Amino acid sequence: MENKVSKEIFNPVQDNLKKLVELFPAAVKDGQVDFEALKQELGQFEEVGKEKYELTWPGKTLAKQLALTDVVGKTLKYVPEESKNPDTTENLYIEGDNLEVLKLLRNSYYGKIKMIYIDPPYNTGNDFIYKDNFKKLKEESDKEEGELDENGERLIKNQRSSARFHSNWLNMMYPRLKVAKDLLSDDGVIFISIDDNEVANLRKICDEIFGEENFVGVFIRQSKIGGGSDSKYIVKEHDYILVYCKDILYLDEMFIEHDEEYLKRYKEKDEFGRYFWDTFARPGLKNPINYDIMAPDGTIINGDWIRSKERFEKDLKNGEIRFVKKDDGSWSIQFKQRLNEKGKKPRSLTTNFGGTVEGKQDISELFNSDKIFPYPKSVKFVLNLIKFINDREMVILDFFSGSATTAHAVMQLNAEDGGKRKFIMVQLPEKVDEDSEAYKAGFKTIADIGKERIRRAGEKIKEEFKDKEWIDDLDIGFKVFKVAETNIRWNDEVFDGEQITLSESALSVKDALDFNPGFTDIDVVYEIMLRHRDFPLTSKIEKLTNIGNRTYMFADSVVVCLEETITSDIVDKIASLEPKPIKIIFRDSAFDDDISLKLNILHRLDTQIKLFNQGKDQTYRVEFI
Repeated sequence: MENKVSKEIFNPVQDNLKKLVELFPAAVKDGQVDFEALKQELGQFEEVGKEKYELTWPGKTLAKQLALTDVVGKTLKYVPEESKNPDTTENLYIEGDNLEVLKLLRNSYYGKIKMIYIDPPYNTGNDFIYKDNFKKLKEESDKEEGELDENGERLIKNQRSSARFHSNWLNMMYPRLKVAKDLLSDDGVIFISIDDNEVANLRKICDEIFGEENFVGVFIRQSKIGGGSDSKYIVKEHDYILVYCKDILYLDEMFIEHDEEYLKRYKEKDEFGRYFWDTFARPGLKNPINYDIMAPDGTIINGDWIRSKERFEKDLKNGEIRFVKKDDGSWSIQFKQRLNEKGKKPRSLTTNFGGTVEGKQDISELFNSDKIFPYPKSVKFVLNLIKFINDREMVILDFFSGSATTAHAVMQLNAEDGGKRKFIMVQLPEKVDEDSEAYKAGFKTIADIGKERIRRAGEKIKEEFKDKEWIDDLDIGFKVFKVAETNIRWNDEVFDGEQITLSESALSVKDALDFNPGFTDIDVVYEIMLRHRDFPLTSKIEKLTNIGNRTYMFADSVVVCLEETITSDIVDKIASLEPKPIKIIFRDSAFDDDISLKLNILHRLDTQIKLFNQGKDQTYRVEFI
């Protein structure tokens, strides 16, 4: 059977079915799940009641379906003119509906993201939320309830007067978090900013998606100080950051750097590190450990100690304990309080993470105005979250990127410690208000603000840290992609009765048959790349000019041959490539429906590969578009 490049970006249902077969082969029969057999495999032999502990709301079933539905007829179009340092950067800025983007990235970055930070709409009644299209999932749309308008706008203002105020927000968040989980690595962590409006509901859906056992904790962040005279009851000065991980068994401990004031205490040092002498007694301990200790002069000291007698005797023997005679003749027992060189554990109540004031200052320093973007998170805040993860080369994703604070923080921290962290920013190109300061400054969308902030922040950081030895290697670039219609006229695609126009066929009849108007070869190569696991969008794409004008190789692994005619010379040159490709993709139309020609070409390719490989077999695959 002929191999075709898959039209699907990612089929989560089939992927889950394969995992189920691996775990419970008896529960899958002829590709169908036998749910009775599955329950028996799980030890359930009696029907359980329908009622169970869970959060439910109108639209939840559809939200689940939406998470499992592949994104059809979409791709990511590379925009070189808006990119910065595209030939060397490993960072991405993607414009589009973040649910579509997450699905489009699911192959390339499946299990590759170490950290996600998002600052979604808080559902205050005044902000906007994404409006997803459920038309493919149900016959009747929410238009009947006044939720959808007629012009296809992606955002709606979710007002408290709506009968589905919380449901609308949950229906937006659930599929995005569900897909985002697929992108997290086994030791990956997600941080989510939220406030009182939806923190309870967010906790519940995260428990369901990530598992209650993978709840790491919650930070309560002081977001502002003062003000609040217009508050009716309580002045709100805080918000929350919920923290979940993919799998708690793989999660590393979290630490935050010691500040200089804290380090001043640790004045002593030995072969094991820094320490200070701390008192062994703690008057007023809630659960003291009481026993007798004999001082060097034979005095018996009875007290409330912080460690067990066994631990005391061990530490005394190892030189970790000392006796100090005080002026009044009594004894002080002291132990070496050692510095944890990794850092200190973060506290759930945070007052030094940076709030609204710092966020405005960050924006003002770059744009000479703090009104370009409302309520941005501060660089200090996001930078502190990144520091919790001990990985200087990780990929960090923010799919509600706003003004791109996360990208700014990544570049800033890399400049400070020489790290190679990479960012992926995702933002809907939401229009800014025409009366706003941003619009007057020339920015038409929030995405425009985000991209320009990264450009300005990168140059500012390089100047501020110009004395660092690694600064020349600091990655302050990014490749820009935008969600777009597919470039490829897939073989099973119905053209809705449209005829190919003369303008489309002016360049080439074959191109008009194979590809959609406005395509470029690079667009096609990127679209094919999206359909392969483990190839990031920053992978190198090389044009193989020695083979032809339309032959490419990405990630030194996959050859995409878009030549309209395949010759023996082309085949021989592909076979001789070093490094050897693991896959070669041709156009079906290049063989003009000549089956014998295709078979001869494939036979020659196999023969030539063996010849150039000195007779050794090489595993490779051939596919067609």
